[in-house]
Amino acid sequence: MPVLNTSLASQLHDAFATLTSPVTLAVFTDSSAGATTRDTCAVTSNLVEELAEAAGAFLSVDAHDLATEPGVGAVYGVDKVPAIVVLGGMGKRDVGIRFFGVPSGYEFGTLVEAIRMVSRDAPGLAQPTLDTLSRLRTPIHIQVYVTPTCPYCPRAAVLAQKLALASDHVTADVVDAAEFPELADRYDVRGVPRTVINEALHIEGAVPEAALMAELRAVMEA
Repeated sequence: MPVLNTSLASQLHDAFATLTSPVTLAVFTDSSAGATTRDTCAVTSNLVEELAEAAGAFLSVDAHDLATEPGVGAVYGVDKVPAIVVLGGMGKRDVGIRFFGVPSGYEFGTLVEAIRMVSRDAPGLAQPTLDTLSRLRTPIHIQVYVTPTCPYCPRAAVLAQKLALASDHVTADVVDAAEFPELADRYDVRGVPRTVINEALHIEGAVPEAALMAELRAVMEA
Protein backbone atom coordinates (compact mmCIF):
# COMPACT_ATOMS: atom_id res chain seq x y z
CA MET A 1 0.00 0.00 0.00
CA PRO A 2 1.48 3.41 -0.98
CA VAL A 3 2.63 5.68 1.84
CA LEU A 4 2.13 8.86 -0.20
CA ASN A 5 -1.23 9.70 -1.75
CA THR A 6 -1.50 10.87 -5.35
CA SER A 7 -1.91 14.54 -4.46
CA LEU A 8 1.17 14.60 -2.20
CA ALA A 9 3.23 12.70 -4.77
CA SER A 10 2.32 15.34 -7.35
CA GLN A 11 3.34 18.15 -4.97
CA LEU A 12 6.64 16.42 -4.33
CA HIS A 13 7.27 16.09 -8.04
CA ASP A 14 6.93 19.88 -8.31
CA ALA A 15 9.05 20.51 -5.21
CA PHE A 16 11.85 18.32 -6.53
CA ALA A 17 11.81 19.93 -9.97
CA THR A 18 14.46 22.37 -8.73
CA LEU A 19 17.00 19.70 -7.73
CA THR A 20 20.33 20.47 -9.38
CA SER A 21 22.68 17.65 -8.33
CA PRO A 22 22.21 14.03 -7.22
CA VAL A 23 21.18 13.10 -3.70
CA THR A 24 21.23 9.59 -2.29
CA LEU A 25 19.27 8.45 0.74
CA ALA A 26 21.05 5.58 2.49
CA VAL A 27 18.33 3.76 4.40
CA PHE A 28 19.20 1.46 7.28
CA THR A 29 16.93 -1.29 8.59
CA ASP A 30 17.46 -4.41 10.72
CA SER A 31 15.72 -7.64 9.79
CA SER A 32 16.77 -9.18 13.12
CA ALA A 33 15.00 -6.53 15.23
CA GLY A 34 11.68 -6.94 17.03
CA ALA A 35 8.34 -6.71 15.25
CA THR A 36 7.68 -3.06 16.07
CA THR A 37 11.07 -1.94 14.81
CA ARG A 38 10.71 -4.05 11.67
CA ASP A 39 7.38 -2.34 11.02
CA THR A 40 8.84 1.17 11.35
CA CYS A 41 11.75 0.12 9.14
CA ALA A 42 9.32 -1.09 6.48
CA VAL A 43 7.38 2.19 6.57
CA THR A 44 10.59 4.19 6.30
CA SER A 45 11.87 2.10 3.39
CA ASN A 46 8.59 2.43 1.48
CA LEU A 47 8.44 6.16 2.14
CA VAL A 48 11.95 6.74 0.83
CA GLU A 49 11.36 4.64 -2.28
CA GLU A 50 8.22 6.66 -3.07
CA LEU A 51 10.14 9.90 -2.50
CA ALA A 52 12.76 8.77 -5.01
CA GLU A 53 10.04 7.90 -7.51
CA ALA A 54 8.52 11.37 -7.13
CA ALA A 55 11.89 13.10 -7.45
CA GLY A 56 13.07 11.34 -10.58
CA ALA A 57 16.69 11.02 -11.67
CA PHE A 58 18.25 13.26 -9.04
CA LEU A 59 17.23 11.15 -6.02
CA SER A 60 18.25 7.54 -5.44
CA VAL A 61 18.14 5.06 -2.57
CA ASP A 62 20.80 2.78 -1.10
CA ALA A 63 19.24 0.17 1.20
CA HIS A 64 21.23 -1.51 3.99
CA ASP A 65 20.24 -4.19 6.51
CA LEU A 66 22.34 -4.02 9.68
CA ALA A 67 21.66 -7.71 10.29
CA THR A 68 23.64 -8.63 7.19
CA GLU A 69 25.84 -5.51 6.81
CA PRO A 70 26.87 -4.54 10.33
CA GLY A 71 30.03 -2.82 9.10
CA VAL A 72 28.11 -0.31 6.97
CA GLY A 73 26.35 1.06 10.03
CA ALA A 74 29.69 1.72 11.71
CA VAL A 75 30.94 3.62 8.65
CA TYR A 76 28.05 6.07 8.88
CA GLY A 77 27.66 6.14 12.64
CA VAL A 78 24.28 4.41 12.47
CA ASP A 79 23.58 2.47 15.66
CA LYS A 80 19.77 2.41 15.63
CA VAL A 81 17.02 1.93 13.06
CA PRO A 82 15.19 2.99 11.08
CA ALA A 83 17.76 5.50 9.91
CA ILE A 84 18.32 7.68 6.86
CA VAL A 85 21.69 9.18 5.94
CA VAL A 86 21.63 11.93 3.32
CA LEU A 87 24.46 11.78 0.79
CA GLY A 88 25.22 14.45 -1.78
CA GLY A 89 26.69 14.54 -5.27
CA MET A 90 27.85 11.88 -7.70
CA GLY A 91 30.40 10.69 -5.15
CA LYS A 92 27.70 10.24 -2.50
CA ARG A 93 29.45 12.58 -0.05
CA ASP A 94 28.39 12.19 3.56
CA VAL A 95 27.22 15.68 4.51
CA GLY A 96 26.54 14.76 8.14
CA ILE A 97 22.72 14.72 8.02
CA ARG A 98 20.88 11.79 9.63
CA PHE A 99 17.28 10.94 10.50
CA PHE A 100 16.47 8.34 13.14
CA GLY A 101 12.87 7.17 13.16
CA VAL A 102 10.11 7.43 10.58
CA PRO A 103 10.18 10.96 9.11
CA SER A 104 6.43 11.47 9.41
CA GLY A 105 4.25 14.45 10.23
CA TYR A 106 6.15 17.71 10.32
CA GLU A 107 9.46 15.84 9.99
CA PHE A 108 8.49 14.64 6.53
CA GLY A 109 8.83 18.25 5.42
CA THR A 110 12.21 18.40 7.17
CA LEU A 111 13.44 15.46 5.08
CA VAL A 112 12.16 17.05 1.87
CA GLU A 113 13.95 20.29 2.73
CA ALA A 114 17.16 18.39 3.51
CA ILE A 115 17.06 16.77 0.07
CA ARG A 116 16.53 20.13 -1.64
CA MET A 117 19.24 21.82 0.42
CA VAL A 118 21.84 19.10 -0.20
CA SER A 119 21.05 19.01 -3.92
CA ARG A 120 21.69 22.76 -4.15
CA ASP A 121 24.65 22.50 -1.76
CA ALA A 122 23.45 25.78 -0.28
CA PRO A 123 22.92 25.89 3.49
CA GLY A 124 21.79 29.52 3.41
CA LEU A 125 23.51 30.56 6.64
CA ALA A 126 24.54 34.06 7.71
CA GLN A 127 28.15 35.06 7.09
CA PRO A 128 29.04 35.28 10.83
CA THR A 129 27.83 31.68 11.18
CA LEU A 130 29.98 30.55 8.25
CA ASP A 131 32.97 32.39 9.74
CA THR A 132 32.52 30.56 13.05
CA LEU A 133 32.16 27.20 11.33
CA SER A 134 35.34 27.82 9.33
CA ARG A 135 37.26 27.92 12.62
CA LEU A 136 36.03 24.51 13.74
CA ARG A 137 38.78 21.92 14.13
CA THR A 138 37.07 19.33 16.33
CA PRO A 139 33.87 17.32 15.76
CA ILE A 140 30.52 18.77 16.79
CA HIS A 141 27.67 16.28 17.19
CA ILE A 142 24.22 17.85 17.26
CA GLN A 143 21.15 15.80 18.15
CA VAL A 144 17.73 17.39 17.72
CA TYR A 145 14.96 15.49 19.47
CA VAL A 146 11.59 15.91 17.79
CA THR A 147 8.11 14.46 17.47
CA PRO A 148 6.02 14.29 14.29
CA THR A 149 3.29 16.52 15.76
CA CYS A 150 5.56 19.39 16.85
CA PRO A 151 5.26 22.41 14.51
CA TYR A 152 8.39 24.04 15.97
CA CYS A 153 10.70 21.05 15.53
CA PRO A 154 11.45 21.49 11.82
CA ARG A 155 13.00 24.91 12.46
CA ALA A 156 15.48 23.46 14.96
CA ALA A 157 16.15 20.38 12.83
CA VAL A 158 16.73 22.29 9.59
CA LEU A 159 19.08 24.74 11.29
CA ALA A 160 21.19 21.87 12.62
CA GLN A 161 21.23 20.31 9.16
CA LYS A 162 22.38 23.58 7.62
CA LEU A 163 25.34 23.62 10.00
CA ALA A 164 26.21 20.05 9.03
CA LEU A 165 26.06 20.85 5.32
CA ALA A 166 28.28 23.90 5.83
CA SER A 167 30.97 22.14 7.87
CA ASP A 168 32.64 18.75 7.60
CA HIS A 169 33.14 18.88 11.37
CA VAL A 170 29.40 18.95 12.18
CA THR A 171 27.00 16.00 12.25
CA ALA A 172 23.28 16.64 12.73
CA ASP A 173 20.95 13.87 13.91
CA VAL A 174 17.18 14.33 13.89
CA VAL A 175 15.84 11.81 16.40
CA ASP A 176 12.18 10.92 16.98
CA ALA A 177 11.94 11.04 20.77
CA ALA A 178 8.87 8.77 20.83
CA GLU A 179 10.57 6.02 18.81
CA PHE A 180 13.72 6.07 20.94
CA PRO A 181 12.45 6.61 24.50
CA GLU A 182 15.67 5.35 26.07
CA LEU A 183 17.56 8.21 24.42
CA ALA A 184 14.84 10.67 25.36
CA ASP A 185 15.28 9.58 28.98
CA ARG A 186 19.08 9.79 28.77
CA TYR A 187 18.94 13.40 27.57
CA ASP A 188 15.99 14.34 29.79
CA VAL A 189 13.73 15.24 26.88
CA ARG A 190 10.58 16.61 28.48
CA GLY A 191 9.59 18.84 25.59
CA VAL A 192 10.57 19.22 21.95
CA PRO A 193 12.50 20.37 20.13
CA ARG A 194 15.46 19.69 22.42
CA THR A 195 18.94 20.12 20.97
CA VAL A 196 21.92 18.30 22.47
CA ILE A 197 25.42 19.36 21.44
CA ASN A 198 28.37 17.05 22.15
CA GLU A 199 26.43 15.22 24.86
CA ALA A 200 26.84 18.14 27.25
CA LEU A 201 24.97 21.26 26.12
CA HIS A 202 21.18 21.18 26.03
CA ILE A 203 19.02 23.81 24.33
CA GLU A 204 15.26 24.01 24.71
CA GLY A 205 13.06 25.13 21.86
CA ALA A 206 13.70 26.34 18.33
CA VAL A 207 16.21 29.11 18.95
CA PRO A 208 17.33 31.58 16.25
CA GLU A 209 20.54 30.97 14.31
CA ALA A 210 22.51 33.64 16.19
CA ALA A 211 21.49 32.22 19.58
CA LEU A 212 22.48 28.68 18.61
CA MET A 213 25.84 29.90 17.33
CA ALA A 214 26.49 31.71 20.61
CA GLU A 215 26.02 28.39 22.40
CA LEU A 216 28.19 26.61 19.83
CA ARG A 217 31.00 29.12 20.30
CA ALA A 218 30.89 28.42 24.03
CA VAL A 219 31.41 24.72 23.28
CA MET A 220 34.30 25.55 20.95
CA GLU A 221 35.99 27.71 23.57
CA ALA A 222 35.49 25.33 26.49
